[in-house]
Amino acid sequence: MWYQLADGSVCAFYLALRSLAEQRYAEIRSLMEDFLREMDALEAIDARTLEERMEHEDVVLLDVRPPEEYASGHWPGAWSVPLDELADRLADLPRDRTVVAYCRGPYCVMAPHAVQILRQAGFRALRLSEGPGDWRVAGRAIATGPDP
Repeated sequence: MWYQLADGSVCAFYLALRSLAEQRYAEIRSLMEDFLREMDALEAIDARTLEERMEHEDVVLLDVRPPEEYASGHWPGAWSVPLDELADRLADLPRDRTVVAYCRGPYCVMAPHAVQILRQAGFRALRLSEGPGDWRVAGRAIATGPDP
């Protein structure tokens, strides 16, 4: 069975609820920061910084979510490399470019794990601090469909 959001207002509701939780429960932010520190993946960039880097630098953007999630909405130009396939596909990635990994958003652990795998393999790697839901609400372009 395949589910999808009825419209953008559902995504906006989710992000508002997430923001409320962050404001009301400071320990949520603290727990995530502790987790990221342990993962050695604290260095993150936001969507605006990513856009600037993509204009001026050679950056490869990896969507490390499952293929079904990638197909339902991803950053235009992102490569679909699910986390469970990343180690086997490292040879496909250019070593002379910065690799930016993203997943579902700031509380998703797939991107930090991807950054850890990439760094251990000698890549320059960062994580994107936002996910597709954040971009939809901000009015950013979202591509759909499978990886070409």
